[in-house]
Amino acid sequence: MARIRFPARTVAATAGVVAFALAAAREVLRRQAAHARRQIGKPLGEQAPSADRVWRPGYDGTPIELLVLGDSIAAGLGAERRKDTLGARLARALARRRQRPVRLRTAAVVGSESAALAAQLDALPDDYRADVAVIVVGGNDVTHRIPISRSVASLEEAIERLRQDGTEVVVGTCPDLGALRPVPQPLRSLGSRLSRQLAQAQARAATGAGAWAVSLRHVVGPFFISNPDEMFSLDRFHPSAVGYRRTADALLPSVLAALGDDIRLPTGHQAPDTREALAGRG
Repeated sequence: MARIRFPARTVAATAGVVAFALAAAREVLRRQAAHARRQIGKPLGEQAPSADRVWRPGYDGTPIELLVLGDSIAAGLGAERRKDTLGARLARALARRRQRPVRLRTAAVVGSESAALAAQLDALPDDYRADVAVIVVGGNDVTHRIPISRSVASLEEAIERLRQDGTEVVVGTCPDLGALRPVPQPLRSLGSRLSRQLAQAQARAATGAGAWAVSLRHVVGPFFISNPDEMFSLDRFHPSAVGYRRTADALLPSVLAALGDDIRLPTGHQAPDTREALAGRG
Protein backbone atom coordinates (compact mmCIF):
# COMPACT_ATOMS: atom_id res chain seq x y z
CA MET A 1 0.00 0.00 0.00
CA ALA A 2 1.21 3.49 -0.80
CA ARG A 3 2.25 5.51 2.24
CA ILE A 4 0.13 8.62 2.74
CA ARG A 5 2.19 11.75 3.26
CA PHE A 6 0.85 14.88 4.90
CA PRO A 7 2.39 18.27 4.23
CA ALA A 8 4.51 19.55 7.11
CA ARG A 9 2.28 22.61 7.41
CA THR A 10 -0.78 20.40 7.88
CA VAL A 11 0.90 18.37 10.62
CA ALA A 12 2.04 21.52 12.39
CA ALA A 13 -1.42 23.06 12.18
CA THR A 14 -3.03 19.92 13.56
CA ALA A 15 -0.58 19.81 16.45
CA GLY A 16 -1.31 23.45 17.16
CA VAL A 17 -5.06 22.80 17.28
CA VAL A 18 -4.59 19.86 19.65
CA ALA A 19 -2.31 21.89 21.93
CA PHE A 20 -4.85 24.75 21.99
CA ALA A 21 -7.68 22.35 22.81
CA LEU A 22 -5.72 20.79 25.66
CA ALA A 23 -4.83 24.20 27.05
CA ALA A 24 -8.47 25.29 26.85
CA ALA A 25 -9.60 22.11 28.60
CA ARG A 26 -7.08 22.65 31.39
CA GLU A 27 -8.31 26.20 31.84
CA VAL A 28 -11.94 25.02 32.07
CA LEU A 29 -10.99 22.42 34.67
CA ARG A 30 -8.95 24.98 36.62
CA ARG A 31 -11.91 27.37 36.77
CA GLN A 32 -14.33 24.62 37.73
CA ALA A 33 -12.00 23.37 40.45
CA ALA A 34 -11.83 26.89 41.89
CA HIS A 35 -15.62 27.13 41.71
CA ALA A 36 -15.99 23.79 43.51
CA ARG A 37 -13.64 24.92 46.28
CA ARG A 38 -15.71 28.07 46.75
CA GLN A 39 -18.95 26.05 46.79
CA ILE A 40 -17.65 23.52 49.32
CA GLY A 41 -15.58 25.86 51.45
CA LYS A 42 -14.43 24.73 54.90
CA PRO A 43 -17.49 24.99 57.16
CA LEU A 44 -16.12 22.13 59.28
CA GLY A 45 -12.65 23.58 59.72
CA GLU A 46 -9.68 21.25 59.42
CA GLN A 47 -9.77 19.40 62.73
CA ALA A 48 -11.79 16.23 63.24
CA PRO A 49 -13.15 15.28 66.69
CA SER A 50 -10.62 13.36 68.78
CA ALA A 51 -11.94 9.84 69.31
CA ASP A 52 -8.83 8.08 70.63
CA ARG A 53 -9.72 6.04 73.70
CA VAL A 54 -10.70 2.53 74.73
CA TRP A 55 -14.15 1.80 73.35
CA ARG A 56 -16.46 -0.64 75.12
CA PRO A 57 -14.17 -0.96 78.18
CA GLY A 58 -16.78 -3.07 79.92
CA TYR A 59 -15.95 -6.11 77.82
CA ASP A 60 -13.45 -8.63 79.19
CA GLY A 61 -10.00 -9.16 77.74
CA THR A 62 -7.04 -7.16 76.54
CA PRO A 63 -8.09 -4.34 74.18
CA ILE A 64 -7.65 -4.89 70.47
CA GLU A 65 -5.29 -2.22 69.15
CA LEU A 66 -6.86 -0.45 66.15
CA LEU A 67 -4.86 2.10 64.17
CA VAL A 68 -6.41 4.41 61.56
CA LEU A 69 -4.22 6.16 58.98
CA GLY A 70 -4.90 8.38 56.00
CA ASP A 71 -6.76 11.56 55.12
CA SER A 72 -9.75 13.55 56.38
CA ILE A 73 -12.16 10.64 55.94
CA ALA A 74 -9.91 8.42 58.04
CA ALA A 75 -9.63 11.23 60.59
CA GLY A 76 -13.43 11.60 60.75
CA LEU A 77 -13.88 15.17 59.51
CA GLY A 78 -17.60 15.80 59.11
CA ALA A 79 -18.64 13.97 62.28
CA GLU A 80 -20.00 16.29 64.95
CA ARG A 81 -19.38 13.84 67.80
CA ARG A 82 -16.31 11.72 68.41
CA LYS A 83 -18.39 8.55 68.53
CA ASP A 84 -19.46 9.21 64.94
CA THR A 85 -15.96 9.35 63.42
CA LEU A 86 -14.86 6.51 61.18
CA GLY A 87 -12.39 5.20 63.77
CA ALA A 88 -14.89 5.27 66.62
CA ARG A 89 -17.64 3.69 64.54
CA LEU A 90 -15.27 0.92 63.48
CA ALA A 91 -13.93 0.43 67.02
CA ARG A 92 -17.42 0.09 68.47
CA ALA A 93 -18.55 -2.34 65.77
CA LEU A 94 -15.38 -4.41 66.17
CA ALA A 95 -15.79 -4.50 69.95
CA ARG A 96 -19.38 -5.75 69.63
CA ARG A 97 -18.40 -8.51 67.22
CA ARG A 98 -15.36 -9.62 69.19
CA GLN A 99 -16.84 -8.97 72.66
CA ARG A 100 -13.58 -7.28 73.58
CA PRO A 101 -12.62 -3.67 74.22
CA VAL A 102 -10.90 -1.82 71.37
CA ARG A 103 -8.27 0.86 71.85
CA LEU A 104 -8.39 3.35 68.97
CA ARG A 105 -5.41 5.38 67.85
CA THR A 106 -5.98 7.82 64.99
CA ALA A 107 -2.85 8.91 63.14
CA ALA A 108 -4.77 10.20 60.10
CA VAL A 109 -4.38 13.88 59.29
CA VAL A 110 -6.87 16.06 57.43
CA GLY A 111 -5.62 16.98 53.95
CA SER A 112 -3.12 14.14 53.68
CA GLU A 113 -1.98 12.57 50.46
CA SER A 114 -0.58 9.04 50.29
CA ALA A 115 2.94 10.37 50.69
CA ALA A 116 2.01 11.54 54.21
CA LEU A 117 1.50 7.97 55.44
CA ALA A 118 5.22 7.68 56.21
CA ALA A 119 5.12 10.72 58.48
CA GLN A 120 1.99 9.41 60.21
CA LEU A 121 3.82 6.18 61.01
CA ASP A 122 6.93 8.06 62.10
CA ALA A 123 4.82 10.04 64.60
CA LEU A 124 3.72 6.90 66.45
CA PRO A 125 5.52 5.93 69.68
CA ASP A 126 8.44 3.58 69.10
CA ASP A 127 6.89 0.86 71.23
CA TYR A 128 3.41 1.07 69.69
CA ARG A 129 2.15 -1.99 67.84
CA ALA A 130 -1.36 -2.25 66.40
CA ASP A 131 -3.21 -5.50 65.87
CA VAL A 132 -4.87 -4.11 62.75
CA ALA A 133 -4.49 -0.88 60.81
CA VAL A 134 -7.08 0.66 58.50
CA ILE A 135 -5.87 3.02 55.77
CA VAL A 136 -8.20 5.30 53.82
CA VAL A 137 -6.40 7.69 51.48
CA GLY A 138 -6.39 8.82 47.87
CA GLY A 139 -8.91 11.61 47.38
CA ASN A 140 -6.31 14.34 47.80
CA ASP A 141 -3.94 12.50 45.47
CA VAL A 142 -6.59 12.76 42.77
CA THR A 143 -7.46 16.42 43.33
CA HIS A 144 -3.77 17.36 43.48
CA ARG A 145 -3.03 15.25 40.38
CA ILE A 146 -0.38 13.09 42.04
CA PRO A 147 0.80 10.36 39.64
CA ILE A 148 -0.81 7.02 40.45
CA SER A 149 2.56 5.26 40.52
CA ARG A 150 3.80 7.64 43.22
CA SER A 151 0.62 7.29 45.29
CA VAL A 152 0.74 3.51 45.12
CA ALA A 153 4.42 3.38 46.02
CA SER A 154 3.71 5.36 49.20
CA LEU A 155 0.84 3.03 50.09
CA GLU A 156 2.95 -0.07 49.53
CA GLU A 157 5.71 1.32 51.72
CA ALA A 158 3.25 1.98 54.56
CA ILE A 159 1.76 -1.52 54.30
CA GLU A 160 5.20 -3.11 54.35
CA ARG A 161 6.26 -1.13 57.42
CA LEU A 162 3.12 -2.10 59.30
CA ARG A 163 3.31 -5.77 58.42
CA GLN A 164 6.95 -5.95 59.40
CA ASP A 165 5.77 -4.97 62.89
CA GLY A 166 3.16 -7.73 62.87
CA THR A 167 0.19 -5.47 62.09
CA GLU A 168 -2.52 -6.66 59.73
CA VAL A 169 -3.67 -4.03 57.24
CA VAL A 170 -6.98 -3.17 55.60
CA VAL A 171 -7.07 -0.55 52.84
CA GLY A 172 -10.25 1.28 51.96
CA THR A 173 -9.54 2.33 48.38
CA CYS A 174 -10.13 5.83 47.03
CA PRO A 175 -13.83 6.78 47.03
CA ASP A 176 -15.52 7.70 43.76
CA LEU A 177 -15.21 11.48 43.49
CA GLY A 178 -18.03 11.44 40.95
CA ALA A 179 -20.42 11.41 43.92
CA LEU A 180 -19.52 15.00 44.82
CA ARG A 181 -22.51 17.01 43.57
CA PRO A 182 -21.01 20.50 44.19
CA VAL A 183 -18.28 19.69 41.65
CA PRO A 184 -19.51 20.72 38.18
CA GLN A 185 -19.11 18.83 34.93
CA PRO A 186 -16.83 17.92 33.24
CA LEU A 187 -14.59 18.09 36.32
CA ARG A 188 -16.80 15.64 38.21
CA SER A 189 -16.56 13.03 35.45
CA LEU A 190 -12.81 13.48 35.27
CA GLY A 191 -12.53 13.11 39.04
CA SER A 192 -14.64 9.96 38.89
CA ARG A 193 -12.46 8.40 36.23
CA LEU A 194 -9.19 9.29 37.97
CA SER A 195 -10.40 8.12 41.38
CA ARG A 196 -11.49 4.78 39.92
CA GLN A 197 -8.10 4.31 38.30
CA LEU A 198 -6.33 5.06 41.57
CA ALA A 199 -8.67 2.76 43.53
CA GLN A 200 -7.96 -0.13 41.18
CA ALA A 201 -4.22 0.42 41.47
CA GLN A 202 -4.49 0.66 45.26
CA ALA A 203 -6.36 -2.65 45.45
CA ARG A 204 -3.73 -4.44 43.36
CA ALA A 205 -0.91 -2.96 45.41
CA ALA A 206 -2.58 -3.69 48.75
CA THR A 207 -3.40 -7.33 48.08
CA GLY A 208 0.01 -7.85 46.53
CA ALA A 209 1.64 -6.50 49.69
CA GLY A 210 -0.40 -8.78 51.94
CA ALA A 211 -3.22 -6.42 52.92
CA TRP A 212 -6.99 -6.66 52.57
CA ALA A 213 -8.58 -4.22 50.10
CA VAL A 214 -12.11 -2.83 50.29
CA SER A 215 -13.57 -0.96 47.32
CA LEU A 216 -15.37 1.96 48.94
CA ARG A 217 -16.81 2.82 45.54
CA HIS A 218 -18.63 -0.51 45.43
CA VAL A 219 -19.54 -1.08 49.08
CA VAL A 220 -20.75 2.42 50.02
CA GLY A 221 -20.54 4.53 46.86
CA PRO A 222 -24.15 3.82 45.78
CA PHE A 223 -25.47 5.16 49.10
CA PHE A 224 -23.60 8.44 48.66
CA ILE A 225 -24.93 8.82 45.12
CA SER A 226 -28.56 7.93 45.88
CA ASN A 227 -28.85 9.60 49.31
CA PRO A 228 -26.44 12.55 49.30
CA ASP A 229 -28.42 14.62 51.83
CA GLU A 230 -28.20 11.81 54.37
CA MET A 231 -24.70 10.53 53.64
CA PHE A 232 -22.79 13.82 53.33
CA SER A 233 -22.10 16.31 56.09
CA LEU A 234 -22.56 20.07 56.05
CA ASP A 235 -19.75 20.69 53.56
CA ARG A 236 -21.26 18.18 51.05
CA PHE A 237 -17.81 16.64 50.67
CA HIS A 238 -17.09 14.60 53.82
CA PRO A 239 -19.33 11.88 55.24
CA SER A 240 -21.96 12.61 57.86
CA ALA A 241 -22.50 10.45 60.96
CA VAL A 242 -24.65 8.16 58.82
CA GLY A 243 -22.01 8.14 56.08
CA TYR A 244 -19.33 7.11 58.55
CA ARG A 245 -21.55 4.40 60.00
CA ARG A 246 -22.13 2.96 56.55
CA THR A 247 -18.41 3.15 55.75
CA ALA A 248 -17.37 1.51 59.04
CA ASP A 249 -19.91 -1.29 58.57
CA ALA A 250 -18.58 -1.82 55.04
CA LEU A 251 -14.96 -2.08 56.23
CA LEU A 252 -15.74 -4.37 59.17
CA PRO A 253 -15.77 -7.75 57.32
CA SER A 254 -12.21 -7.29 56.08
CA VAL A 255 -11.08 -6.07 59.50
CA LEU A 256 -12.51 -9.20 61.09
CA ALA A 257 -10.91 -11.39 58.42
CA ALA A 258 -7.57 -9.66 58.98
CA LEU A 259 -7.83 -10.51 62.68
CA GLY A 260 -8.39 -14.16 61.87
CA ASP A 261 -12.16 -14.60 61.75
CA ASP A 262 -13.28 -17.24 59.27
CA ILE A 263 -15.89 -15.28 57.37
CA ARG A 264 -17.00 -15.05 53.77
CA LEU A 265 -15.98 -11.70 52.36
CA PRO A 266 -18.78 -9.75 50.62
CA THR A 267 -18.54 -8.31 47.13
CA GLY A 268 -16.08 -5.43 47.00
CA HIS A 269 -13.62 -7.05 49.44
CA GLN A 270 -10.36 -8.65 48.35
CA ALA A 271 -8.18 -10.91 50.47
CA PRO A 272 -4.41 -10.58 50.22
CA ASP A 273 -2.36 -12.66 47.85
CA THR A 274 -1.75 -15.89 49.78
CA ARG A 275 1.95 -16.22 49.06
CA GLU A 276 2.70 -12.61 49.99
CA ALA A 277 0.57 -12.84 53.12
CA LEU A 278 2.30 -16.01 54.34
CA ALA A 279 5.72 -14.54 53.60
CA GLY A 280 4.90 -11.45 55.65
CA ARG A 281 3.82 -13.55 58.63
CA GLY A 282 6.81 -15.84 58.60
